[in-house]
Amino acid sequence: MKGLTNEEVLKSRRKHGTNEITKEKQSGFFKLFLESLADPIIRILLIVLAIKIILLFKDFDIYETLGILIAVFLASFISTISEYGSGVAFNRLQEEASKMKAKVWRNNKLKEIPINEIVVGDYINLFNGDMIPADGYLVEGDLRVDESSLNGEKKEAKKTSAIDSPLPENKIYKGSVVYTGSATMLVTEVGDNTLYGNVFKEVQEKEPASPLKMRLTGLARIISKIGYVGAILVSLSYLFSVIVIKNNFDKELIISTLTNYKLMSTYLIYCLTLSVTIIVVAVPEGLPMMITLVLSSNMKRMLKDHVLVRKLVGIETSGSLNVLLTDKTGTLTKGDLEVSLLLDSNLNKVSNLNNYLKENLFYNNDSKVVDNNIIGGNITDQALIKYINGYKIDLHKITNKEIFNSDIKYSSVTLDNNITYFKGASEIIIDKCLFKYVNNKKEILLRKDYIYKRIDSLTKKGIRVLALAHGEKNELKDLVFDGIVCIKDDLREEAREAISLIKSAGINIIMITGDNLDTAKNIAKEVGLLDGYDDICLTSKDLNNLSDEDIKRMITKLKVVARALPSDKSRLVNIIEDMNLIVGMTGDGVNDAPALRKANVGFAMGSGTEVAKEASDIIILDNNILSISKAILYGRTIFKSIRKFIIYQLTVNMCALVLSIIGPFIGIDTPITIIQMLWLNMIMDTFAGLAFSFEPPLKEYMKEPPKEKDEPIINKYMYGEILFTGLYSALLCVFFLKSPVIKIFVRSSSKYLMTAYFALFIFIGIFNSFNARSQRLNIAGNIFKN
Repeated sequence: MKGLTNEEVLKSRRKHGTNEITKEKQSGFFKLFLESLADPIIRILLIVLAIKIILLFKDFDIYETLGILIAVFLASFISTISEYGSGVAFNRLQEEASKMKAKVWRNNKLKEIPINEIVVGDYINLFNGDMIPADGYLVEGDLRVDESSLNGEKKEAKKTSAIDSPLPENKIYKGSVVYTGSATMLVTEVGDNTLYGNVFKEVQEKEPASPLKMRLTGLARIISKIGYVGAILVSLSYLFSVIVIKNNFDKELIISTLTNYKLMSTYLIYCLTLSVTIIVVAVPEGLPMMITLVLSSNMKRMLKDHVLVRKLVGIETSGSLNVLLTDKTGTLTKGDLEVSLLLDSNLNKVSNLNNYLKENLFYNNDSKVVDNNIIGGNITDQALIKYINGYKIDLHKITNKEIFNSDIKYSSVTLDNNITYFKGASEIIIDKCLFKYVNNKKEILLRKDYIYKRIDSLTKKGIRVLALAHGEKNELKDLVFDGIVCIKDDLREEAREAISLIKSAGINIIMITGDNLDTAKNIAKEVGLLDGYDDICLTSKDLNNLSDEDIKRMITKLKVVARALPSDKSRLVNIIEDMNLIVGMTGDGVNDAPALRKANVGFAMGSGTEVAKEASDIIILDNNILSISKAILYGRTIFKSIRKFIIYQLTVNMCALVLSIIGPFIGIDTPITIIQMLWLNMIMDTFAGLAFSFEPPLKEYMKEPPKEKDEPIINKYMYGEILFTGLYSALLCVFFLKSPVIKIFVRSSSKYLMTAYFALFIFIGIFNSFNARSQRLNIAGNIFKN
């Protein structure tokens, strides 16, 4: 198959367009700024400003009015900068996540190119697990595809090649996923002209608010009510001081003041302004913005640690995991498989491969070598094709092919010489073998127990074993045993450290693998997963013989599930979630997608299939379990950063409220002016949020037990710190304002006293920010890591 030339590609692109889907443009900076002015609090402030200008035009304080206007502008401006920057960062990450490649024939060569470069007329090779990058039909091969993302049907659709007269039912569509089979497609529509593109134009989904952000917004509403009560109390306190206390409780003077409508209107306008300001100060409306800052800044830092966050909920939830279900290959091991040994039917080391072995390894394989590059297939097939590359192979046509999947645990291929080759799990293949060749003579296969014993000795060393056989019928019976191939996958150097780190965080790790039990147990011991006498290791068959209640009782001791089926993963996820525990799941294949979607946090591998990535919350770009431990650490750090910010802001808010309420009773109408309150609030909502969002991820967080699923944001420790620090800060301020000793230093001028007092309040806030970020006596601990 030749494919298009470079000139034909350009012509097609000019005529039919690119394969890019037109996305809705992000709101511009000015539009976001206008939207920020629609905030209820900002609206109230703008109304107050209008009232002040209209009713008190003659004698209103222009500096105070301008100050409020500038404060509102800056608060909205900085909020817009944060939101706009976060949107740009998130879009950039989404672009990174969507950088898929397709295997396309160009200039008589098979190449991997970005899907956006595909044009009408391209021929694309599709394999098990690939996401179909454009609309078209098959010209070679057969597929079973999942079209649920387009039509909602969960049933697999069978697609066959139709070169001469393609029918509508044989068409394949962009966005659907190959479940089984391999084929070549001809592209007929790209980009916005595809079915997916048309649907995308009609509905462009936005990422829903994360549960944590919703809970924090709810918390802000509760505190808002406290702010409203505080505003009423402050207003009543102010009115009581100017009407009653100022008139020395004289009844006639009080009545005279109440009937002076101009004076009372001045007092009421000031009360309204003061009330709104108190609400602005009391309500931590900066919390949602702070969450955006924390998440966006940490998402960028996580990307440097090979962790790509697809869904914000993934970061939050990963810090609270109770159970992690992890794959072995590529996650605990390097995933760089290589054939370490090939044994013939007599279990002797093979030096010269016979045709049966060569043809089995070459044709019973989804990988191909193109320009010395291995393309397609899974990592096992790639290891086998790499081993067989260089051997002379007889040319044959494939007449039938059965792709390996976790349910049957073998693959087969039938050639035009009527020989069918089988490759797969030793207990499946060898059980169906009746013969073997000895000196080119077919003999009855005896002593299968000896073969199984030899395989056991290999698997106990952590070596993966595949059995090879052939038959003259396209059936798994009466086979000729050809030998076994041994595949080695070295353990990752950092795997033991990562396992230790995750276990220290109180998270139970369960390794789920397709390998046999001995291989799995050997790897589990080597990596430090098995370290107790009562640890439980099961096969898929053992697991299916247990009830859900039996599994719930042993879940804390379960460490390994071998010969696992995709259904085992989904079942375990359901059982763990039913126990009200938070479960994370790693996966890379098409069959992992249901469990990845069901899990509280789905971790897809960077080298995995596109359907697995689509179903996940987080993509581990380097496939490394150490990166998963970093994702967990970041999740815990983010939650702690949010709590620190809440402690900081609510403590200062409480101090300001207490002072505003008791101030008039101690002879000070407004201990903090309206402009000062707005300035403080602006600083708290922006710079403090920014500072706390860059708190460092400390390994000590991994020594804490996981948070309960329904644990409230504000815990007992936070309540204690907010109440204690807020009250003693308020008392310190009162002492400063009323102490004769302080007045000696500032002489008799109230301006000097109130200026010094405002400086004190600022430094109380600064000190409190250091105090909130650490529970240690050393409040500057790890400060240079921020």
